[in-house]
Amino acid sequence: MSSIWGTCHMGIALYLVWTSKSISKTKNMAFIFFGIQYVLNIAWSYFFFYLQNPLAGFIEILILWLFILLTIIYFYKISKPAAYLLIPYLLWVSFAAFLNYNLMIFN
Repeated sequence: MSSIWGTCHMGIALYLVWTSKSISKTKNMAFIFFGIQYVLNIAWSYFFFYLQNPLAGFIEILILWLFILLTIIYFYKISKPAAYLLIPYLLWVSFAAFLNYNLMIFN
């Protein structure tokens, strides 16, 4: 779902958190949330395109949106620039959710 530019932002954000001096439960949770949202990002394409199921895609994208938000919150606690880099990704997924919802409703 994410563009190449978005993937670069995600990678840089992850690098900033990874290389931070912080060693804490917060950092571990940030990595867990990042991994979950990354898998969910890939899974949306499977539900929406492969299964051709806009309802499943919409439910999945809402869960994805939540995990991106959690990732941003936890990244913010470790590295503010890392969190800011994920905001365009959250906006893009919000727009994709809007499109997914409309496709689901009007088909």
